[in-house]
Amino acid sequence: MIETIPIPCLNDNYAYIINDTSSKIVGVVDPSEAPPIISFLNKNKLKLNYILNTHHHFDHIGGNIELKKLYNAKVVGFIGDKHRIPGIDITLEDNETWTFGNLTVKILHIPGHTLGHICFFFEKDKLAFTGDTLFSLGCGRIFEGDHKQMLVSLNKIKKLPKDTKIYCGHEYTYKNAEFCIKYDSSNTNLKKKIEIVKKLRSQNLPTIPTILEDEINSNIFLRCDQNELKVKLNMENDEDYKVFRKVRDLKDSF
Repeated sequence: MIETIPIPCLNDNYAYIINDTSSKIVGVVDPSEAPPIISFLNKNKLKLNYILNTHHHFDHIGGNIELKKLYNAKVVGFIGDKHRIPGIDITLEDNETWTFGNLTVKILHIPGHTLGHICFFFEKDKLAFTGDTLFSLGCGRIFEGDHKQMLVSLNKIKKLPKDTKIYCGHEYTYKNAEFCIKYDSSNTNLKKKIEIVKKLRSQNLPTIPTILEDEINSNIFLRCDQNELKVKLNMENDEDYKVFRKVRDLKDSF
């Protein structure tokens, strides 16, 4: 069994403690800073074995070195980012299977936000750590890749089992919801999700994890192949990636 605990960091980041209770192996995904992680581990008498990084941005790797020194933990990341991830020990490639305790983890290379971005997919438990590629009701900005790459990456994630739990890097859901409803106002699935998001945030609770099927039905960035959205944007005859580029550009200036 795997336990997954979101740890709020910085202003709106999440790191995630992952605890394979059967093997007693413990990891943290994207520790932007060390103190909140150390506090949780101490409180729960846990020792850190692995530090998993989805990409190289500082707000996802800022705690690497301090945690590595304190716990002698192994840093895990994409082989193409070995020069950009501090303290990296284990380099992984696209479609590689990696073992975390008694669990198998499939590595998906999902460039767009950065060129070396990966997703850690825990196959048996159906958990996907998507970093800054797929957010709840959103997707990451395109910094190093291009729109076609990002859409291909999002479509990779869309092919995971529909009941996969998505753990992303930030608590952006409420703001993302405001954007989605502006351009996809007749989406009943989106309206239902927004009510759930409002309730959670009013209680200062995380909106993460989100379920992949809900994202496919509600997240405008995963709906760029849908004709009804193309009609709303006056892009009925355009390719999916052009629709995606339009939606991403709209969000960038939102």
